[in-house]
Amino acid sequence: MTHDPVPARWTRRALLAGALGLAALPGSPRAAAQASRIAALGGAVTEILYRLGAADRIVAVDTTSVYPAEVLREKPNVGYLRALSAEGLLSAGPDLVIAAEGAGPSDVLSLVREAGVPVSIVKEPPTPEGVLDKILAVGRLAGLKGQAEALAREVGAQFAGLSRQRARITRPARALVVLSLANGRVMVGGRGSTADGILALAGIDNAAAGIEGFKPITDEAILAAAPDAVVLMRNGAEAPTPETTFTPGTALGQTPAAAKRALVTMDGLYLLGFGPRTPDAARDLMRAVYPDLIRG
Repeated sequence: MTHDPVPARWTRRALLAGALGLAALPGSPRAAAQASRIAALGGAVTEILYRLGAADRIVAVDTTSVYPAEVLREKPNVGYLRALSAEGLLSAGPDLVIAAEGAGPSDVLSLVREAGVPVSIVKEPPTPEGVLDKILAVGRLAGLKGQAEALAREVGAQFAGLSRQRARITRPARALVVLSLANGRVMVGGRGSTADGILALAGIDNAAAGIEGFKPITDEAILAAAPDAVVLMRNGAEAPTPETTFTPGTALGQTPAAAKRALVTMDGLYLLGFGPRTPDAARDLMRAVYPDLIRG
């Protein structure tokens, strides 16, 4: 009598479970037990868990989890959010994975689930409501509902204050959020992106609204966009400067922003993470673009 070959995914699951001493089937006691060892994947997810007082329960993070500053010093790093490995995740011994939307690849998360570790995906719409829902979702998953509700109330009040300041803007400025400047290619955040969301919170029109998501923008489109300000990520040791951003002869160098040397540099996670600090980030951006409004 012949037998069908064992499917490759089940073989891999068994190897992972055997090597790491994990339960091989979903619904095992390991999966059902209260989570005390959490893999936090996504900068905002990790930040929320820290704010909820669950730092000591985090056993692994990803490379986007850079706040608070001690995270990457204290916690094992399992790699980039969108390029994870099942072995790397399972070797940390989590009993729960809380991951931001976009974590993957999906087959890696499936392997982790098949090894008996629950994986919960937290949605990340770039809106105030999305931030508050994210806080509540992470709190519920971590068994910290009361703490999450208190944090959501605090952050919600900050969003309300921001809305009152935004209502005072009579002539919105136009800005480009630039993710990178490399080899003459300018990558910007268009409509529907987190860049679009943070600009809206700061009362600023997105000069790249004709683009969907994060995409390169042509020189012609930059000139047509005519931004009043450029917002750049400050993730390295050296912050971008107006001299390096508005180089003469380049498209950015011919914009109204260049004429005013209107460059705003901000930490990437702070600006685009849409976590508990987002009202502060939007207020800082608003202050940089509308200094008279904030002073008034």
